[in-house]
Amino acid sequence: MTYELSETPEAEPGTSASVRPSHRLRWNKVPEVTAYFWIIKVLCTTVGETAADLLNEKAGLGLTGVSVLMSALLAVVLVVQFRTTAYRAGVYWLAVALISVVGTLISDNLTDNMGVPLETTTTVFALLLAVVFGVWYRRERTLSIHSIDTTGRESFYWLAVLFTFALGTAAGDLVSERMDLGYWFAAVLFALAIGAVAVAHFALGLDAVWSFWIAYVLTRPLGASIGDYLSQPTGDGGLGTVVTSALFLTVVLGLVVYLAVTRKDVVDPGRVVR
Repeated sequence: MTYELSETPEAEPGTSASVRPSHRLRWNKVPEVTAYFWIIKVLCTTVGETAADLLNEKAGLGLTGVSVLMSALLAVVLVVQFRTTAYRAGVYWLAVALISVVGTLISDNLTDNMGVPLETTTTVFALLLAVVFGVWYRRERTLSIHSIDTTGRESFYWLAVLFTFALGTAAGDLVSERMDLGYWFAAVLFALAIGAVAVAHFALGLDAVWSFWIAYVLTRPLGASIGDYLSQPTGDGGLGTVVTSALFLTVVLGLVVYLAVTRKDVVDPGRVVR
């Protein structure tokens, strides 16, 4: 598991007397950021987009009914996630997949049921995310996902993740639908934006924490655009929502099981991140 140096670690036997007794090491509750992380993240956003559409169309519950159902399931999974003492691949990624669906439904409800313009929802979600980051940093003095080792930090983390999904959904729909650029062009555009962030980080020294969160936001409209494009009716060249959802969900499950067994997204226990 990933050891993290929290704000209040405990002194261990044999350590220097200068280390405060209140310091202690704790387990990190999120996975390491590897290629697997980004692949599953994009796939989960795609599943979130197509699954929300599928449930709305096929289940007959409507946006409101589906929103209540998926929010209840998310609440149950988050309770399990918070009760775990360390990162568990299955629980963590199930929470991400469900929060992807709920984030999509929040944005869709505001736009479709309440008639709120996409420009407004995109702006509001961006401001809410900024507020979460501001309060999080003011209280914890860090936004790093390598220090999600307390209940407070984990709460801020999942709240931020929820707003990144809602923001990404609204921004993706704004670019692909309201600006009439199309799903495929929007996907390429967001992929290029993610590439620009990677270049800024590795070549120009953009801060790692901000690079991560900017990319995290951008992967949402990337995955949503891919999902919307592939889930078009077969007559329009797509695979349909059922096939697209099943295909991507199968890949996600395969990767999560692989990571749960191999633990490739868990850092060496001997490595302490300061």
